[in-house]
Amino acid sequence: MPITTVCLDADDTLWHNETIFRLSQKRFVDLLSDHAEEPVMMDRLAQIERRNLRLYGYGVKGFTLSMIETAMELCDGEAPAHIVREILAAGREMLNHPVEPLPGVDEAINELAARYRLILITKGDLIDQERKLAASGLGEHFSAVEIVSEKDRSTYARIFQRHGLRPEQTAMAGNSMKSDVIPPIEAGAWGIHIPYHITWAHELADAPEGHARYVTLSHISELPDWVQHIV
Repeated sequence: MPITTVCLDADDTLWHNETIFRLSQKRFVDLLSDHAEEPVMMDRLAQIERRNLRLYGYGVKGFTLSMIETAMELCDGEAPAHIVREILAAGREMLNHPVEPLPGVDEAINELAARYRLILITKGDLIDQERKLAASGLGEHFSAVEIVSEKDRSTYARIFQRHGLRPEQTAMAGNSMKSDVIPPIEAGAWGIHIPYHITWAHELADAPEGHARYVTLSHISELPDWVQHIV
């Protein structure tokens, strides 16, 4: 059946996100270089991030709190005030970072919006995601925006039902195999993987190779043509 609705991820699909997080991680490593080796710091930060996801959710604010908590642990509960100030400053800079669509995004969204219903499905902090969407200039192309705390099968099923979508006529495209591809396929839709050059470890998952509704594209510019030829 032809696709009638295209759902799109935001971070690292429409604009840069993980690159900004990696820059802040590098800043964090430099700040604490006297207290631990980089592999130890990164492992501890990753553990604390995973532990805090259920409390803080995804996004800059939770990441900033996790960096502070990691710094406290690495400094035996006595992180110097200047380190905490620098971590908070890094968080503020991330929240104020300019938003610019990735190459080819404007053209692809314009072409898709002329033919299909577009829905943005992203997870993270509500205020920050709303800010980024507004700053991107892409908001007017979407008939609906869903900012969710997690992307799993039940989340997609609820979104499809809420918007009256037939899953078999719906495609979800994004950079995360774990969040943007596998769950929508499980909910009956198409899952289109558009890789970003780096991926957060928490978003890694094995591709559903061989599945009839799984597709991988090398660039978002390929998406409009692919959708048009699905029948």
